[in-house]
Formats: sequence, structure tokens, C-alpha cells
Amino acid sequence: MDDTQAGPPPLPAAGPLSGFTVGVTAARRADELIALLKRRGAVVLHAPALRIVPLADDSELLAATKELIGCAPDAVVATTAIGFRGWIEAADGWGIGEELLARLRATELLARGPKVKGAIRAAGLVETWSPKSESLAEVLDRLLAGGVAGRRIALQLHGEPLPGFVEALRAGGAEVIVVPVYRWMPPEDIGPLDRLLDAVAAGAVDAVSFTSAPAAASLLARAAERGITEPVLDGLRTGVLAACVGPVTALPLEVHGVATVQPERFRLGPLVQVLCQELPGRARVLPVGGHRLEIRGHAVLLDEHLRPVPPAGMSLLRVLARRPGWVVGRAELLRALPGAGRDEHAVETAMARLRVALGVPKLIQTVVKRGYRLALDAGDCSGPGNPASPAFEAPPEGRPSRAGD
Repeated sequence: MDDTQAGPPPLPAAGPLSGFTVGVTAARRADELIALLKRRGAVVLHAPALRIVPLADDSELLAATKELIGCAPDAVVATTAIGFRGWIEAADGWGIGEELLARLRATELLARGPKVKGAIRAAGLVETWSPKSESLAEVLDRLLAGGVAGRRIALQLHGEPLPGFVEALRAGGAEVIVVPVYRWMPPEDIGPLDRLLDAVAAGAVDAVSFTSAPAAASLLARAAERGITEPVLDGLRTGVLAACVGPVTALPLEVHGVATVQPERFRLGPLVQVLCQELPGRARVLPVGGHRLEIRGHAVLLDEHLRPVPPAGMSLLRVLARRPGWVVGRAELLRALPGAGRDEHAVETAMARLRVALGVPKLIQTVVKRGYRLALDAGDCSGPGNPASPAFEAPPEGRPSRAGD
């Protein structure tokens, strides 16, 4: 006898992020990050939290560049490779590229890390010094140890201010010229960001990735403008994973009590790998009706096959999975359906669609006049924190019930 119900055929599990939805707040290199996530099976909500001011149109960068050409600095700190390259290219476009390079050749040129060193050398320059740690704190320590009183120091920024760095130099007596490469502005189309905020508040997204501190701050600022700060923070503190490329990026979230995950290496690839580890590790795995059922964000893995589930059905499934093997009443299930009102018929409709989506009979059993239950198999469950028997969490009914189809 065929063991499947009529319904959509199962999809193969494309990767570790299959069945999960990830929000991407990046503007720069967003395409690269999105491609990495999709390659591993994720559904992506792209909602740029910021936009980059085109360098050719940036009057502040032009003014700072002309100031440095007109009055040579004693030292220049280059913080990012893309920022340094963009600065040189913008100067070329304004017709002052050679003048800028001449000034940089005659000054002490400090590179934050190996990527910045590569950009400096590609421009025909040679750095004076670079820390092995890629730490700006080490650059600051070197400058302060050598004495900065009366020195003119230029700091190439990349979209975000470095107030502690600048203030320490000025406190030491230096004149600091900030070179604002790639300034961030609010996105021109705020709609995608608003939709992501709504999804976070509703728990309709599994994770949000952040690749810059300004993007994280901008997302929270927009939530404040809309008056939804607490629902958004509550979502990020509970079910929605906040994945940040590094500790600086995480700061705007962590000051609000949001726990974040970060890769050991502050790069996009390792950031995606963290998501590939964390999200499947959070999935609930249950042996149900002779099958392995793994509950993911918007789908389930049933015996390693991906089966998309409608949002209402997923809400019911999560409620049932909280007490696997125990009866859950229709009234409780009804409360899990958004906008369902008081009609318990909505539960029956959503349950029927859930069963079709799963495609395998008897995974969810009907208990006459009482409700529904997951047909939990006897024995251990394969997954962290999963129950070993229906006694895992006693339901209000106080005991398991016999079930019938």
C-alpha cells in the first residue's frame, strides 16, 4: 500500500540551510553573501539597512582629499582594502589621483591588516607598518607610543566612525583628519527593511545577518521610528538568530541584550558556516510514525527530504512538537493560528493542509473529541534536547490518550 498522501512531492534537501529563512541587511557585497546562503539551501530576505553614497558624488571625501593634498599629513591610517582602493579611484576620477599618491608616498602609511597592505601595494605604494593582528587597537598603540603631539594624522574610514580611536589621538595632541570613504545613508526604498522588521517581530524569519555596525544600528533605528523596538528586540532575543561578522558589528545589538553568534574569522564565508552550524542545531528532531521528522523554519525534513509547510501548518506543528505524543486540544491549537478568531474549524482546515504537506499518513493522529497528537515512536529521539518518551512534558490533560485516525 502506498504510504503517501496526495500533495506536493518532497524536495531534496539542498543543503544545511534548507528550510530556513535568513535576512540579509548588507548593501555592499550583498550579492556574494546571498549567493553563499542560497547555495546552502536558505531562503533569503534581502533588506539593505543602508545605502552607500557613490564616491564620485561625495563632496566630503573630495574636500578631505584636497585638504590632505594641500597640507601633507605626517601619517595616514588605512583601515580597509576596499575603502583605500575606492579612495584612490575616486581621486583619479576627480583628476587629482597622482597628487594624492605623491602625498601618500611621502608620509608614514599604516595598514590595518594584510588585505589593506595588498591594496596599498597595488596602488604602487609601500606601507610603513602593519599589525599581524589586523587590530586597529594595535595601530593606535603604536602611534601613541611614538608620540602624536603636534602631528597631523589622517584616518581613512569605511562607512562607520571610530570615535575611540579619534578621541585618543586628539587627547594625545594630534590633529586628526577624517577621510570618510563610503559614507552610509538610509536606504532609498525602506519597504524591504520594514518587511524584515515585521518578520523578526513575528518570528517569521530564522536568522538575520549583519556585516557592519551601521547596518545593525540602522535596523534598530528604523524599528524605533516605527514604534516596534520591543517586539523586534524580543524576536532577536528569543527565536531569531542574530549572526554578526565580528564583535564591532555586534555591539549595537549586544547593548540591547541581544545575544549574537560570530565566526572566528571575520569574513563572509565563515559567517555563513556559523549559520550552517547554528540553525540546524536548533531544529527539533523527532521519531514520528516510523519516520525521522526534523522541524525547520518554514519546512520539515522528513527522512532527509525537504517538505515545505504553509505558515499556519507550521504553527500547529510547533505546538504539537512541544508535547510530542500527548494530545493537544483544538482550543490551544486555535490560539497558535494568527487571525483565526474563535472558529475551531480553522484548526481542522489548517491541519488537513499540514497533513497534505507532510505527505505521510498517521504522523499526526486525531483523538476524537479531544484534539490531535504527534504519533511519537517509542525510544530515544535523535536530537539535542528532544524528549525520550511522551512523559517528557506532561500536558494539561495529565496523561496520554489512545488515538484514532
